[in-house]
Amino acid sequence: MSKNVFDISQELMSNAYPGRGIILGRTPDNKKNVIAYFIMGRSENSRNRVFTETEDGIRTEAFDPSKMVDPSLIIYHPVRLYNGTLVVTNGDQTDTIVDYLKQGKSYFEALRTRQFEPDAPNYTSRISGVVNPDGSYSLSILKNFTSDRTANKRFFYEYDKPVAGLGHFIHTYQCDGDPLPPFRGEPKCIRIELPIHEFTNLLWNSLNEQNKVSLFVRYVDLETGEVEQEIRNKNAE
Repeated sequence: MSKNVFDISQELMSNAYPGRGIILGRTPDNKKNVIAYFIMGRSENSRNRVFTETEDGIRTEAFDPSKMVDPSLIIYHPVRLYNGTLVVTNGDQTDTIVDYLKQGKSYFEALRTRQFEPDAPNYTSRISGVVNPDGSYSLSILKNFTSDRTANKRFFYEYDKPVAGLGHFIHTYQCDGDPLPPFRGEPKCIRIELPIHEFTNLLWNSLNEQNKVSLFVRYVDLETGEVEQEIRNKNAE
């Protein structure tokens, strides 16, 4: 395997806490877009969540509402579909992007109004992905830049011609730590070689057993628009 193409299973198994992660790519036959999003948690509040389906995507919900402490950064819509464009993020910037798309504006403009999360001391990066109707896709990360938390670094990555059997993976944290170090570098190129059920199982089984919370995977046929979708929730097992 090329040193520039990574094995997603190895990437996940070698990292106890990548945090939240987005994968965008294409099936080996080049006929379907691949979208995956997972969340992990170290605190009881973060782990007390499940993915549930909505009319235009998914949202996070408390598995046990009586144990929910602070919903501000953990309850949101990770995935929304608007007019053929799919948006996937690790926070309420999903709604910001969709609102801007509805105004005929770009996701770049939307994310320039946002910054990293205010969750001291981690100041978690905001990661976002957009899959366009033609199958091209983009990823971005908004990171803290200065020690006084007043400046952002905003990175945007565009993939205008996705390659069959390949995808790109970005996540919030480089690894476990206290505070958690932010993801470094550009999204990693990974192989996507399996049908949706097998790929979902591969991802789910590769995530750290203690820290994984939920996983969403969707394959979309580029020609017909047919959707295959799987959701895994640790709390529902």
